[in-house]
Amino acid sequence: MSTPELPPGFAARLQPPYYAVIFTSQRTPGDAGYGAAAAQMAALAAQQPGYLGAESARDSGGLGLTVSYWRSMEDIAAWRRQLEHAATRDQGRAQWYSHYELRVARVERAYGWDRQDNGAADPGPDYDLAP
Repeated sequence: MSTPELPPGFAARLQPPYYAVIFTSQRTPGDAGYGAAAAQMAALAAQQPGYLGAESARDSGGLGLTVSYWRSMEDIAAWRRQLEHAATRDQGRAQWYSHYELRVARVERAYGWDRQDNGAADPGPDYDLAP
């Protein structure tokens, strides 16, 4: 079975295991260059070794959630040390965020579903979520 084309905003369906960096943030009011910096960081992350994709959403109150996917913990650590990313992270703390939480998780199981699959991508009720 081929992987269907995913709707805009979804990361590719990946074969576990891989890692997810979950960044939940509360924005300060106004843009102050945030949009351009966020776009630059997304483009820069996509160039890093081990980067697998990302998904992001933000509500009208400024609460945002970005999940980036990585092949290894070493790749995540290298992204954290990347100089432009580090400088933008510092600017975020000083200017764009009133609070954030970052979590790193290993993805052991994953599946997707799409209406055009007729259920084929859903592993069904017997899918074992235990490792």
